[in-house]
Amino acid sequence: MKYNVRGQQIQVTEALREYVEKKIARLEKYFEAPITSETSVTLSVTKGYHTVEVTIPLPGVMLRAEVKSEDMYASIDGVVDKLERQIRKHKTKVNRKYRTESGLRSYFKESGSTARALDEEEDYEVVRTKQVTLKPMDVEEAILQMNMIGHSFFVFANADTKEVNVVYRRNDGRYGLIEQS
Repeated sequence: MKYNVRGQQIQVTEALREYVEKKIARLEKYFEAPITSETSVTLSVTKGYHTVEVTIPLPGVMLRAEVKSEDMYASIDGVVDKLERQIRKHKTKVNRKYRTESGLRSYFKESGSTARALDEEEDYEVVRTKQVTLKPMDVEEAILQMNMIGHSFFVFANADTKEVNVVYRRNDGRYGLIEQS
């Protein structure tokens, strides 16, 4: 696994880098083949909170987790735990799909306990459906609309690109834009 470890408002020491690499390397046991994509790790300190963000791009799935705590090493441990839960959830879903549909070799390694994997599976029940009319508008107007209705995201038709976009409020209070690729 290749690592891109960087710090924001923090100097990444060699000890910190080694700790990150050692902890994230634990995730390799869940995969049949070695991960060839670059794992991106961002360490930051804001208002006394130590934040660790990890992104692992894989074929067909993007693993991403973020943890904030008052200790950097605790944040690293927490983010690895979160990623392990995500992997187990995806593993159960993907392996079941491959077994039932095509019998292809699974992407994730099989574990000894399928009962535990079934317990970790969640129900994804849609409890509400909404219809939206995509009015053409620019990004600034979409942000104003989102704030006016009090939501954390807003779907709209971008007047400039004629594509469906989503604006959203980030955890840091700023805004993000999701565009079609």
